[in-house]
Amino acid sequence: MIKQILFVLILLCCVLTSTAQDQVYELRTYKLEYFKPAAVLHNYFEQALIPALNRQGIKNVGAFEETSGALPRKIYLLIPYENITAFQSAGDALLNDTQYQNEAKSYLTAAQETMPYDRISVDLIRSTSGFSELMKPADEANLFELRIYDSHNEDALRRKVKMFNDSEFDIFAEVDMSMVFFGANIAGNKMPCLTYLLAFGDMNERDEEWAKFVNHPEWKRIVDLEEYANAMNEITRVFLKPLSYSQL
Repeated sequence: MIKQILFVLILLCCVLTSTAQDQVYELRTYKLEYFKPAAVLHNYFEQALIPALNRQGIKNVGAFEETSGALPRKIYLLIPYENITAFQSAGDALLNDTQYQNEAKSYLTAAQETMPYDRISVDLIRSTSGFSELMKPADEANLFELRIYDSHNEDALRRKVKMFNDSEFDIFAEVDMSMVFFGANIAGNKMPCLTYLLAFGDMNERDEEWAKFVNHPEWKRIVDLEEYANAMNEITRVFLKPLSYSQL
């Protein structure tokens, strides 16, 4: 009986440890209102929020804007957490961070009419076994491609994630395409879906690497496999450039 209890406890510890190792990415989208300056938001990110997150041990916080200049303008903030517990505790840590409260005061006490955005859209993304940790790209990366793949149900998403885990990550590596993060969304506006981010020097480099990808023999083999049929029904693609204070 004691051996059985010990076995169950050991198994439970292994499961909990495995789950705790899954990184979680918070992708915030701030849709800016027309004709309102965004300086208060940029100053908040650069001088208060990102430094406070760094003090919590949260590194490589990304800050981006779209390259197209389309309206309404958007700011994207990518916050990588080591696990779901770190995400859950981050807000409380900010409340108890005196330095953050002082440095964020101009933002936290700003009048409603001065806020450059109306609401924040948030997606939570859980890393997967084939690409379990965020990878900071080379300093030369000036173009980022955010890709969101929608699936029609949870099993279709499972099969698409499996396609990445079993084959696509290896193809990305072979064609020297720089992946930043990858995961399946666990909360957000587009469910079920997966989200990932790629980094390039410029658009020419991006086009060359994607051409290598689609012509890779392994991609040509797996793209028509019955196992992966109808695993994805829509792609959203956004081109981003890092803001001056981005850590990616």
